[in-house]
Amino acid sequence: MELKLSFPADSPPLAVIAAAKIAGVPISTDPTLTPGSTPIIHLDNGLKLRGNFVLLRHISRVANIPDLYQRDAIESSQIDEWLEYAPIFASGSQFEEACGYVDGYLLQHTFLVGHSLSIADIAVWSGLAGTGKRWESLRSSKKYQNLARWFNSILAEFGVLNEVTTTYVGKKGSVKPTASKVKEQQGSNANLAKVNGDAADKEKESRKPTSEVDLPEAEVGKVRLRFAPEPSGYLHIGHSKAALLNQYFAERYQGEVIIRFDDTNPDKESNEFVDNLLKDIETLGIKYRTVTYTSDYFPQLMEMAEKLIREGKAYVDDTPREQMQKERMDGIESRCRNNSVEENLKLWKEMIAGSERGTMCCVRGKLDMQDPNKSVRDPVYYRCNQTPHHRIGAKYKVYPTYDFACPFVDAFEGITHALRSSEYHDRNDQYYWIQTDMGFRKVHIYEFSRLNLVYTLLSKRKLLWFVQNGLVEGWDDPRFPTVQGIVRRGLKIEALIQFILEQGASKNLNLMEWDKLWATNKKIIDPVCPRHTAVIEERRVLLTLSNGPDDPFVRIVPKHKKYAGAGEKATTYTKRIWIDYDDAVSISVNEEVTLMDWGNAIVKEIQKDQEGNVTHLSGILHLEGSVKTTKLKLTWLPESDELVKLSVVDFDYLITKKKLEEDENFVDVVNPCTRKETPALGDSNMRNLQRGDVLQLERKGYFRCDVPFLRPQKPIVLFAIPDGKQQPVLRFAVPDGKTK
Repeated sequence: MELKLSFPADSPPLAVIAAAKIAGVPISTDPTLTPGSTPIIHLDNGLKLRGNFVLLRHISRVANIPDLYQRDAIESSQIDEWLEYAPIFASGSQFEEACGYVDGYLLQHTFLVGHSLSIADIAVWSGLAGTGKRWESLRSSKKYQNLARWFNSILAEFGVLNEVTTTYVGKKGSVKPTASKVKEQQGSNANLAKVNGDAADKEKESRKPTSEVDLPEAEVGKVRLRFAPEPSGYLHIGHSKAALLNQYFAERYQGEVIIRFDDTNPDKESNEFVDNLLKDIETLGIKYRTVTYTSDYFPQLMEMAEKLIREGKAYVDDTPREQMQKERMDGIESRCRNNSVEENLKLWKEMIAGSERGTMCCVRGKLDMQDPNKSVRDPVYYRCNQTPHHRIGAKYKVYPTYDFACPFVDAFEGITHALRSSEYHDRNDQYYWIQTDMGFRKVHIYEFSRLNLVYTLLSKRKLLWFVQNGLVEGWDDPRFPTVQGIVRRGLKIEALIQFILEQGASKNLNLMEWDKLWATNKKIIDPVCPRHTAVIEERRVLLTLSNGPDDPFVRIVPKHKKYAGAGEKATTYTKRIWIDYDDAVSISVNEEVTLMDWGNAIVKEIQKDQEGNVTHLSGILHLEGSVKTTKLKLTWLPESDELVKLSVVDFDYLITKKKLEEDENFVDVVNPCTRKETPALGDSNMRNLQRGDVLQLERKGYFRCDVPFLRPQKPIVLFAIPDGKQQPVLRFAVPDGKTK
């Protein structure tokens, strides 16, 4: 059904027209309304819709692209907020201020709302494009690089926008394509283009954001991807990159993702891992079509193995494993390579039966033993294994290898593009060769760099060692790089998504610092998390204020001065207050200090014990004093039975070396002290904390509540959240702190 759009010739609704073109909504234009009139869409039933925002929302609801507007309540409201903001670009006096604001916002975001295109992006994009040469001059400069990157990526993905701006922006200046190479997508109005870049500047080219990278031969609406973890551990931050990139490309090409468990090794796999991987995938917000298992295809895989044996493309080999490995390295053909089909089928049946003779054998592909790429030197397709499978039990005695199962199931399930980390690059030839032997069409492999982080082990085998040896609490330990571990440490999933998508689909291998991830996290939690007060229990010092209130009184104050949504808390004011020992030793006699959320005080007397340790302070309130003139701003707590016990926990890395060499044993660099517990006292409002709540302890940092208040003698457990600054990790070290 074609929509009819009427508008004044001197003010075409660029955003509405652009949205219709991008969304694949047929539209005819009638620029005959009188100047100053509101644009109108005429519906077939005679009804009319008026106003830019109304028309944009209507087009998004009938669009071929999902989620342009109709999302959850928060994201839909954020889209509305941007729609109201977009007209500011038409205001000459506020244009550059608006450019600066959106540029700063896009420093941490790929799209204006969420992780896919919305009508908010279209409205703001059109607002910029509509200013013609004014934006073009800024776009070609380096003044607003984030804004230009975002603008260019949308134009590169939707080349039809060039037609819109050329037609309707007119003499103001047309928007020229920045893509170096545009590819027509069959059956789509969208032109998915290679990113603009200086061909001579290789370093710049290597830093393309995710949104500026194309999948090879991808067709909009026909892309099918898979995220295929092995259920032999929990999802970690490295797997998260693969999962999120699959989702990103699926959304970009209006395709779909399936989750497939690569469960071909019963020695390592369990239902516990399956359940927790699904939990982690949900935590990441991955939207998938269905869940499958490689084990679903065991009958078809066995049929394929037998077919290849009959065709002379595979054979059964009983060469001992170590000898086989050496022969593959040296390019020596196995003595079994030229066995007859009958002999191979006979041994294959022995393998299926799990007989003593069969367990000595494996099935190998007959590829090329002289190929310089050792991965195609007759790889193993099937091995015997007597361990019961976690889903199927003891039905099978033979199991396919990943190298055999993956190309089969990818093709069988209709996967169009297989995303793999570049560490598997040498196996690409093997993957394609096996698919050809099987008679399948080619599944495109798209490589991205593995996410490597300093002081971090991402091998599930190595992480399992820490679990089995009791050096961590489990797979969700906050020192682990698992999704559950870093979330328990206090990382917001939004920060993880931003961090990973900023790395993009680059193929460059980089060793990343954790600091950037935690700095991103801080930007998310700081504006909204409530503020509380704590004093380290060890050697805390009492400050007596002689003119303080004889009768304690309570004030209700905000938990966050700039965010009312954080709620309120009750603060008690008394003559006797606790302060940290480190603060007490920094104070001089007659020094004026500021007591946070109260006012100034002057310390008149400092008492010390025989060893010179400060034991007590005396002073007077000086509330008329200026907080701007004091050097020390102190946190404090009232002397009260209402204070709660805290255990403040800080963590260090599990290993002491930034990067392990390939031949280096990780056990040799295990960090002996990775957890520090410090007893503290907290304000009484912390009784209401729930597990998972994030808060800031004033002047001490950010924390996540791991164990809430249960009873007075059992402490609330708070995990310290890094804030991205270079600093010692175990910050709250005290003489008798517990370590693990």
